[in-house]
Amino acid sequence: MTIIGITMGCPAGIGPEIILRSFAGKTFVADIQPVVLGDIHVLQKCGETLQLPAPCVEWTPGTPLPDASGGNCIPVVPLSSLASEDIEWGRPNKATGRAMAHYIEAGVKLAQQGVIDGIATCPISKSSLNDAGYHFPGHTEMLASLTKTSSFAMMMAGSRLRVTLVTIHCPLREVADRLTMQAVDRMIRITHKALTVDFGICDPQIAVAGLNPHGGENRLFGSEEEQIIGPAIMQAQKEHIGVSGPYPPDTVFFKAASGAFDAVVCMYHDQGLIPFKLLHFDDGVNITLGLPIVRTSVDHGTAYDIAGKGLASHRSLEEAIKLAAFISRNRAIEQVRNT
Repeated sequence: MTIIGITMGCPAGIGPEIILRSFAGKTFVADIQPVVLGDIHVLQKCGETLQLPAPCVEWTPGTPLPDASGGNCIPVVPLSSLASEDIEWGRPNKATGRAMAHYIEAGVKLAQQGVIDGIATCPISKSSLNDAGYHFPGHTEMLASLTKTSSFAMMMAGSRLRVTLVTIHCPLREVADRLTMQAVDRMIRITHKALTVDFGICDPQIAVAGLNPHGGENRLFGSEEEQIIGPAIMQAQKEHIGVSGPYPPDTVFFKAASGAFDAVVCMYHDQGLIPFKLLHFDDGVNITLGLPIVRTSVDHGTAYDIAGKGLASHRSLEEAIKLAAFISRNRAIEQVRNT
């Protein structure tokens, strides 16, 4: 049995709704046991508001788990007790910020202790997180700090396309200055390890996107391909990593989505996320690579504009839970191989 902890995310966002919908959908396979790290009162309020079943059962880690695979009950580790009247859908505050931080901290601790096999996180509000005194740009950086991880990366994964990013949250005008051979090389290696271990792919093939139109067109439109990206690819190839490129950004994603590559290493945020969300807007999964624990996440935000309205899709959360269990099993297999 693989136990995946679902952190509830911002109590005022769509996290509670997509959790209830996931359990109500009864889509979890028999060998995945999901548990919620969150707030029973908020889940019950959400259930009453949207007329969704919310059969929450308090669970103490270390005690036997009730069977939640059929959606008949929702095991919850109660980490906050927010008053219903203090929760206004779509309006986060310091209390919700502190609560969602506690869910993340508890998820990391339980995963490190081996009580759960991984975490699938619901969306948080970065501004509320900071207002509550947790000064991180987002989930990923907080998880890296809690696990004392210095080298980490974000992968967006779907059935047709996987992408990783050399630069993430920075102004577009700064991307070229932040690109280095070392940064590209690091991302190739992290991507290769994730595909090999987490996804269990033998001899994965990685494509690397160029930065400039037409891949620079022999320096006519830029030199980063020849001076930075190409040398990083050649270095990885010397160590027998299946990587090629740099490919023109306007064609590489079509090739990858058609099955030619297992992942694409992208130079900046929107270069990778625009094609990814075009294909996987509802069912994409965000994975944090490099952590000593398994962490997947929905690929969307708190959606405050639709919170409490019954309009949220739970497909991304379902896929995140399934993928967290899949990665956890693959890591266990790899650990056995190495012993």
